[in-house]
Amino acid sequence: MMSADLPDDILPALPGQRLARGVARMLAGLGHAALPEFVPSGGLRVDVISVTPKGEIWVVECKSCRADFVSDRKWQGYLEFCDRFFWAVDADFPEGLLPEGSGLIRADSWGAELVRMAPESRLAGARRSRLLRDIARVSTARLLALTDPMGISGGAS
Repeated sequence: MMSADLPDDILPALPGQRLARGVARMLAGLGHAALPEFVPSGGLRVDVISVTPKGEIWVVECKSCRADFVSDRKWQGYLEFCDRFFWAVDADFPEGLLPEGSGLIRADSWGAELVRMAPESRLAGARRSRLLRDIARVSTARLLALTDPMGISGGAS
């Protein structure tokens, strides 16, 4: 079990990645299968995608500061790849910037708290099926790369 007493050099380098780690920990605690940095379609990369125990697909977009949020022009494209969409921000983020109709998670490097549940917008069956296959393929390739880094070639990441 990790603790906040460990040195910072074991933490992800970028603030958004640190938020994503805390979010993934929270989601795992809820029984989700969370996957960071997933590409649902060409030109898009979500910070965290998660499959709930009931099979819902959640997308969590992590924003480390106002500038990070304002410069993001792709987030609306993520809505067609999830049943629920969330923003994850730190305690200092100005919550009023975030659009209505999305979920809110407060996070840091070590964990997160679900502040506001996102409204549900059910995916079509064919899209859900493709996403679940893609999530499984990417997750498996990443897991195998940990145990055999030279054995994985050209797989999804």
